[in-house]
Amino acid sequence: MSGRTIDDDAVPAADIGAAPDEDTFLLAAIRGTHPPGGAGLPGPFAHPPAPPDAVPSLLRQATDRARALLDAADIGTVDTRPATVGPTGAGTANALSDTVDGRAAGLRATPADLPTAPDAASVLEPPVRRPAAASRPPGPLDPALPRRAGPPPHDRRTRWQRRYVAALVGGDAAVGLLAGLLAFGLRFGGDVTAYNRPYVLVSLLLPAALVTVMAMAHAYERRFLYVGNDEYHRVIRGGLGLTAAAAIVSYAFEIQLARSYVLVALPAATLAVVLSRFGFRKGLHRYRARGRCLRRVVVVGHELAVIHLTRQLRRERFHGLKVVGTCLPARHDGQVGLPVYGTFDDVAEAVESAGADTVIVLSCPELDGQALRRLAWQLERDDVELIVASALIDVAGGRTTIRPVDGLPMLHVDHPRLDGGARVVKEIVDRVGAAVLLAVSAPLLLGVALAIRCHSPGPALFRQVRVGRTGRTFRIFKFRSMYTDAEARLAEVRHLNEYDGVLFKMREDPRVTPVGRWLRRLSLDELPQLLNVLRGDMSLVGPRPPLPEEVAVYPDDMRRRLAVKPGMTGLWQVSGRSDLPWEEAVRLDLRYVENWSLTLDLVILLRTATAVMRSSGAY
Repeated sequence: MSGRTIDDDAVPAADIGAAPDEDTFLLAAIRGTHPPGGAGLPGPFAHPPAPPDAVPSLLRQATDRARALLDAADIGTVDTRPATVGPTGAGTANALSDTVDGRAAGLRATPADLPTAPDAASVLEPPVRRPAAASRPPGPLDPALPRRAGPPPHDRRTRWQRRYVAALVGGDAAVGLLAGLLAFGLRFGGDVTAYNRPYVLVSLLLPAALVTVMAMAHAYERRFLYVGNDEYHRVIRGGLGLTAAAAIVSYAFEIQLARSYVLVALPAATLAVVLSRFGFRKGLHRYRARGRCLRRVVVVGHELAVIHLTRQLRRERFHGLKVVGTCLPARHDGQVGLPVYGTFDDVAEAVESAGADTVIVLSCPELDGQALRRLAWQLERDDVELIVASALIDVAGGRTTIRPVDGLPMLHVDHPRLDGGARVVKEIVDRVGAAVLLAVSAPLLLGVALAIRCHSPGPALFRQVRVGRTGRTFRIFKFRSMYTDAEARLAEVRHLNEYDGVLFKMREDPRVTPVGRWLRRLSLDELPQLLNVLRGDMSLVGPRPPLPEEVAVYPDDMRRRLAVKPGMTGLWQVSGRSDLPWEEAVRLDLRYVENWSLTLDLVILLRTATAVMRSSGAY
């Protein structure tokens, strides 16, 4: 029939060009339009619309043809209702009503196995009843969006994570063996006798015992690794548990263990595990700084929240989260500096298209508990990690617990521990630690003081008024790193301030002496603050000690920093120091005040050593 027209007027193909197929011609006859390629041609293509009495017949033919197309594609059935023809003879598209099942999505996607004839849905334009959104198969995303090639994200993530956990197990076993041998050597020397031969066996079994207690303390679970303090919490808990178990077993079975051996082996093993894991973590952070061992993240939320989170994650890469795309609300401008993979309903498809293995959901009213539950079910299939970011966690992360109330999960926030027994322990650690460090570093302090006096006139120490806990002022001690007339020359360089807060910071400050520049780079100018710690004015770890003019312009929330003693080092110092914006420095100080713990202090002290070696932000 493709070579003939409706009125059987044969027209040679060579005279009219490529003739349209019968489906297109039927539609043209119903609509009263010319089919493609028929404009200006003789024969029926130049005829006016079909007369009204011919429309029902043409409509039946079109319906039969559409049903044949759907059956051929194995898509569904077409139910027809009586056609309604207007008085002008124009056939209407609402003469047909398709009821298409879930496979109709394949027709909309124009798969390659469909015939080349015009698509039935586009020809007849019927209203389609779609399935529910939860069961709707994912539609095609914009082909211009970046897509990730290679192995599945889950395989890429678990591969390096397995290697990392295996390295932790091997490291714990190695340090356990070294701790046992160290304790044996200190207690018995190098000779093996009949008396100390059992301790050789104990030293050889210590690695297995150490790995076992670390596993029981969940120190190898991936949710506690890579960042944060939970890993160190669990290592210390495991070490204390091993010490307690050794004491109980030796007492219950009347095993005569040398107390000196136990007091050396177990604490040394615990401390060595903490240090080795810190070393492993720093190595992982170096890998991540080079773009390896990263999680590919799709962020779900509103534009401003997405921009803020992305800026934070891009500042430091040690967390291992690389934002590769976002899903925004239905009404958005898309100006977030990231590929936009769709709306909140397209998260599962966006994860697959972007090759992501993690989804971060920000606080937004559109995503309630039910929506998050459905999203978790969709991500569960491919083992994609779901992270819900809350503004409350940044302030009270360690003090939040979920407790059911009448079947409803409630997030309870405990008050921060600003007083009590833990604070007493912190005071003791501060005073003892400052005294020990002063005694150890006394030759270094003397050498620095002599270098300052030899290279520039004036005193070696610099005293300045700072604000401490509860607003009490004190005089801070530092090595002088500037010329003695630095305060008088401040007006000359104030317009060159490179800091966005009330402080004055300048990378190439001409008031800094050559020796002072070297002292600042190595943070040696702050060593005299150990005297303030010993006197009780400061702590080893805490917020940065502010100037009185800073405190004078503090808003109410910033005054929370004065609830604890200022410290020689803190989150602000180990996170970039002067390279951080003022708001970020304040946020980190508030975070420390709200989430203080002895373990956090230990982690900050360990990070201070690496921050000093990097010298980033020290000027």
